[in-house]
Amino acid sequence: MVLQKKICMIGAFATGKTSLVSKFVHSIFSEKYHTTVGVKIDKKILDIQEKKVNLILWDLYGEDEFQKVRMSYLRGCAGYLLVADGTRRNTLEKAFELQTRVEDAIGNVPFILAINKCDITDEWEIESTEIDDVIEKGWIVIKTSAKNGLGVEEIFQILAKKIILDC
Repeated sequence: MVLQKKICMIGAFATGKTSLVSKFVHSIFSEKYHTTVGVKIDKKILDIQEKKVNLILWDLYGEDEFQKVRMSYLRGCAGYLLVADGTRRNTLEKAFELQTRVEDAIGNVPFILAINKCDITDEWEIESTEIDDVIEKGWIVIKTSAKNGLGVEEIFQILAKKIILDC
């Protein structure tokens, strides 16, 4: 039996949500930036604790001042990845804001904060003390790089395990 679990990718625009999904599902990274229009859906089956889990990945368009994530896209969501861009501090603030809105919309479901672009940490604006503060709040924070793959498999595996344990 295969469990189906919907996971949403949430974050500001250009944080690397699509790139993380692409690296995870297809092992591909592209330098070209493609704006997601609406929602893009991918699937990947994982083996988690002797169970087959079909992750249905909803890559939602990035939020900026002009467009608000449609909360209806979150219906049926078993968990989500909150994605921030380490090179842009404002994307971490946006992630906090989005997390509150998502929780208001669908309640308390498992999530992980992925701070992307750790392949270029010399350009980071997010300080390690800020990351420590978030971890102290009880959040799971993982540094990722869609470019070199660091942490990519890990974020989806950990989130899937959290969802299975919550079932």
